[in-house]
Amino acid sequence: MNAPVLSAGTLSDGLIAAAREAVRLPAGTRIVAAMSGGVDSTVTAALLAKAGYDVVGVTLQLYDHGAAIQKKGACCAGQDIHDARTAAESLGIAHYVLDYESRFRVEVIEEFADAYLRGETPIPCVRCNQTVKFRDLLDVARDLGAEAMATGHYVRREVGPVGPELHRAVDPARDQSYFLFATTAEQLEYLRFPLGGLPKPAVRAAAAELGLAVAEKPDSQDICFVPEGRYTTVIDRLRPHGAEPGDIVHLDGRTLGRHEGVTRYTIGQRRGLNVAVGDPLFVVRIDADARQVIVGPREALLTHALSLKETNWIGEGTSIEAACGVARRVLARVRSTREPAPGRLTLVDGHPGVVFDAPEEGVAPGQACALYAPEAQSRVLGGGFIAGTARANL
Repeated sequence: MNAPVLSAGTLSDGLIAAAREAVRLPAGTRIVAAMSGGVDSTVTAALLAKAGYDVVGVTLQLYDHGAAIQKKGACCAGQDIHDARTAAESLGIAHYVLDYESRFRVEVIEEFADAYLRGETPIPCVRCNQTVKFRDLLDVARDLGAEAMATGHYVRREVGPVGPELHRAVDPARDQSYFLFATTAEQLEYLRFPLGGLPKPAVRAAAAELGLAVAEKPDSQDICFVPEGRYTTVIDRLRPHGAEPGDIVHLDGRTLGRHEGVTRYTIGQRRGLNVAVGDPLFVVRIDADARQVIVGPREALLTHALSLKETNWIGEGTSIEAACGVARRVLARVRSTREPAPGRLTLVDGHPGVVFDAPEEGVAPGQACALYAPEAQSRVLGGGFIAGTARANL
């Protein structure tokens, strides 16, 4: 293993202090750093090494190495594994590559395809964090004797009156809390997020000061296993019957045309319908069993309430059901690009759900709904996957 290239004064005291504050463990403590090969995870490992921790880098191979090399702009690809290994060598830290291809296929890729077959709009990045990263990889970190695992996610872990809390990142443009709603209280005890208090330019500046080769590497943009952003390529290969044709039906019952498979449509979609009635039409519902794509005017996308499945609760109290019982006020975020909207937790169709103060547009089953505290708007309370929408009668 090469000797570390870190030297005194290459990073500001502020950045090192921020890393130590985020970790809150004595120097010399072993920490596993999840290294995807990108600038964020690499700087995370570098900051921890500079701060005097015993850092062990771990990289996951999540899908076919050969195919991955051909796809730029995706995490965990072949080039990314090479970059992570090179960075670890330059930092003088131990590094391991783990083959998680089979479990990633089952837990993330096949679930992604099946969700589209059900007429849902899946969010595989949440599934990946929920399973192979924050469940399986945490077990590996413990097996390696680490006291904590650090990632390059832009979120903050703060210690509150009753234990660790999950908060939005300081930089709102980089905040990833929506994708981490499923993080459990037990996992929060072990996880650390050194970048949550930093703006992205500071992270890139740190990479440049350290002479890291990834300093100018572009950020990942696409779902890592979806070639060129065409998700139908994956679904057609794994679930070819998803391309069975069916009817495009207006809310008023009229059949307007035919489609080439429900997997090609998502709630709120306007383009590519190839039907016209004079006014703009949007996909408002997908009936996968009947192979129907239901369309209507934009106002039909307005949702007054939603129900949740596979919920997680890291707020005060014992469970999300208990919070529903007292109609706990929340801010609910139904898209990663949308600000949280005010509402209250209650039972919707017998399941935990949210009734909005004002209707939300384009709420899609299968997407995540992250919940935040109105009294401390950065704090994540948990959330769930959207099971369905309902008009509140409460």
